Amino acid sequence: MRLSREKSLMLAVDLQAGLVPVIEHGEQAVDEAAWLGGLATSLEVPVWVTEQYPQGLGHSELRLLEALPGHRLWQKCHFGAHDEPAFAEALADSGKRQVVLCGTEAHICVMQTGLGLLEAGYEVYWLVEATASRRASEARLARERMTQAGAVAVSADMVAYEWLHRCDDERFKQAHRRFLKGRSSRPLVFD
Repeated sequence: MRLSREKSLMLAVDLQAGLVPVIEHGEQAVDEAAWLGGLATSLEVPVWVTEQYPQGLGHSELRLLEALPGHRLWQKCHFGAHDEPAFAEALADSGKRQVVLCGTEAHICVMQTGLGLLEAGYEVYWLVEATASRRASEARLARERMTQAGAVAVSADMVAYEWLHRCDDERFKQAHRRFLKGRSSRPLVFD
């Protein structure tokens, strides 16, 4: 189950301005999603973003959207994005079978989205440091439940290097200069 950029899609669930400030490690989740989303965009991996009830929770974090030119935005009413018929149809039509999943809240919208994707036969990769909840214990429990259901827990670096696959081509050199070389050495939380 190695990730391939040709088969992948990145999905950032509900990283919204009104929600992130009350999320434990919410800023880290946005930063990591923006970093990997920027790399995904440069590698032509589609990036989709969802928003739940934006009139109450606000729209997606601006710095996330700024890092993702060309992202596709989905408004949703269901907690699980795959429960939205238009989303499910578009995903099926995309031909992508691997979904790198992150966002908030891990134990609600991200988990229900992931479970729906697994039920529909997609490979789900749970981006640990970019998936958070109001309480870290709930994010941890959601990750455990998802991995027991068949999702694979991954880090942004793991995904990046699997998408890049090799170090001797121009794509890697560009990604290294733009994304990898300056990667912060700050500690990340993997609750």
